[in-house]
Amino acid sequence: MTIEVAAAPYAFDLDVAHAALLIIDMQRDFLEPGGFGAALGNDVALLRAAIAPTAAVLAASRAAGMLVIHTREGHRPDLSDLPPAKRRRGRFPVTIGDEGPMGRILVQGEPGHDIIPDLAPVAGEPVIDKPGKGAFWATSLGAILANRAINQLIVCGVTTEVCVNTTVREANDRGFDCLVLSDCTGSYFPDFHTQALRMITAQGGIFGWVGASADLLRALASSREG
Repeated sequence: MTIEVAAAPYAFDLDVAHAALLIIDMQRDFLEPGGFGAALGNDVALLRAAIAPTAAVLAASRAAGMLVIHTREGHRPDLSDLPPAKRRRGRFPVTIGDEGPMGRILVQGEPGHDIIPDLAPVAGEPVIDKPGKGAFWATSLGAILANRAINQLIVCGVTTEVCVNTTVREANDRGFDCLVLSDCTGSYFPDFHTQALRMITAQGGIFGWVGASADLLRALASSREG
């Protein structure tokens, strides 16, 4: 059974039994003061606005019995999976692997690499550690989705124009239908956020759908009442 969720460019027919909630990179290094994002001069409040709506979607998805998957961008402590070009790009005063207020920046096992407490995974929810921007590259995400017969993704996370957009494009090429929640995603650059969402819905939904958390929550609630 499918339920209709209001979205652009047209309604998204959600099949809860074959859908997963994918929460991308809601990590301390990106969302908390003192993390990597703040160290680069960004206003983390712009990302933190997505926390509350994402938490509501997370709770509703768990209640509906949907598969929930979390991702974290980061690298091995020896940085053997970090391309030199990625580390030096931008010529920032601090970069991946350097010491920061929450440990080594974007390194697995460090406090800053972890998911924020508001959205912490619970037992049984896969956590995908990804070395790149897209959640499919060099990870087991594709296998997990195939093993659970998932063909739809509800996408939340940060940042909209980088890891979210890259993952949605990867998913599109692999045959997944993606519903991106506009208020559950965010960018340090509001205009990038807006344009990244427009790119997804362009030309009749070239990469997927964009909706709001309230419409998804309303649809999930109505399906339970029915």
